[in-house]
Amino acid sequence: MMKLNIPDYIQTIAPYVPGKPLESLEREYGIRDSVKLASNENPLGPSPKALAAIQNSLAMLHRYPDGAGHCLTEKIAAVNGIAPGNVVVGNGSDDIIALLIRALVRPGDRVVVPKPSFLMYDISANAAGAVVDSAPLKDLSMDLDGMAARVDADTRLVFICNPNNPTGTVISREAFEAFMERLPEGVVVVVDEAYIEFARDPGCLKTGQPMDLKRPIVTLRTFSKVYGLAGLRVGYGIMPAALAEVIHRVRQPFNVNSMAQAAAVAALDDTDFLEKSVDLVHRGLETLYAGLDVLGLAYHKTETNFFLIDVDRSAGEVFEKMLRKGVIVRSMQSYGFPTCIRINVGLEHENQRFLKALESVIQA
Repeated sequence: MMKLNIPDYIQTIAPYVPGKPLESLEREYGIRDSVKLASNENPLGPSPKALAAIQNSLAMLHRYPDGAGHCLTEKIAAVNGIAPGNVVVGNGSDDIIALLIRALVRPGDRVVVPKPSFLMYDISANAAGAVVDSAPLKDLSMDLDGMAARVDADTRLVFICNPNNPTGTVISREAFEAFMERLPEGVVVVVDEAYIEFARDPGCLKTGQPMDLKRPIVTLRTFSKVYGLAGLRVGYGIMPAALAEVIHRVRQPFNVNSMAQAAAVAALDDTDFLEKSVDLVHRGLETLYAGLDVLGLAYHKTETNFFLIDVDRSAGEVFEKMLRKGVIVRSMQSYGFPTCIRINVGLEHENQRFLKALESVIQA
């Protein structure tokens, strides 16, 4: 047997388990024309302008991408009203998470995360040998007081997911500002706003705009959700220029491919598609809420394009039965919600198919 010297902190990491590809599930379960509502994707697909930009970029695939991402960085800066030096682009926002940890965290340092939330905070921190301190949610929302209480002299990073995945809850600007005042100087707070475009609560914190706070803040954004570019893997971080300069030292020079850069620039220009995507989600949520009311199932209203449904029985069993009806949902058992499934909004016919299949499953 091959002998490998693997650090203990790597050995203990539970790998992230993505959903199976649609084609594999259809073959395995003998189903066709399935509906996937499990990964919080945009059911409209990508922006037509983004598709055209990808097509136009194909002739240059023999060239390396722009290592600095000049055009994309400048577009992001213009859209957010900040300087290009405050932007770092990445191979999805996951990449920015890993870069921050690589640059700022040494083995034994502490990282505070909400639980449950996006699993890559834990995985990336554990991969660096950090001590991960998980702060349980309170009423499905992030407990900022509980998180602040876990910060000590060895804490380097604090992750906040707003809106939170998988619960869809948000925090207010006032609560966040009070939280920031409790932190020691030098602790970097990372606010993951992957779903911020869907938030309707007027009190929801949005950190992309400059904030007059003494502690360093990093805002994470992605093109995978509302912009429909999940397959290209492109995201970015907004941060103080001094921190961005440090991140660029450890960033791979070609971490965002040419097609992704071109598509992301075009997607930011396509405001009509953005509005159409957000409107579809908001209308779809109302349809799904109404349908679940008829079925008598409890659910948790959301500020994102997904939400939790309490099916009042084993979520794993419901997942399997729904799958056999050609509807793919996400069981939340591994997140600590044994009777909850999570779905994202689909097209109107997909939402109706989901409701019909769920009715059949729960009444069987």
